[in-house]
Amino acid sequence: MFDSTMAPQGLLFVLMFVSGCGSASRNNLDAKVDLTLDPSPPVVGTANVSLRLAATDGRPIEGAKVRLEGNMNHAGMKPTYSDLQEVAPGNYDGTLELTMGGDWFLLVTATTPDGKRLERKIDVPGVTAP
Repeated sequence: MFDSTMAPQGLLFVLMFVSGCGSASRNNLDAKVDLTLDPSPPVVGTANVSLRLAATDGRPIEGAKVRLEGNMNHAGMKPTYSDLQEVAPGNYDGTLELTMGGDWFLLVTATTPDGKRLERKIDVPGVTAP
């Protein structure tokens, strides 16, 4: 899912997700998630995060509480957290500390004002030392 040819544009990756299989719940949010990290490719240190939440029909999802949890793929590392702020309808920005080189994954949790919840896991391979 990582395309290194996108790096010159400052875009690490953009991922589109639609809710997967499983039993539907009235509290599950069916949405697309686009996530961008800068710098690209990612390096140890502070990463700027931009995230867009949109309904499956493309309408922005506004007013959500969005939290990221950054984890390394191997056990024993303390996770890092970031609460993103809405900067435009459906667009959320913040920073996340990548504390060590290696393969990471981000857990995205979003809760809308009406109580619907979204959870996604996004892989961030190959974080390197500056």
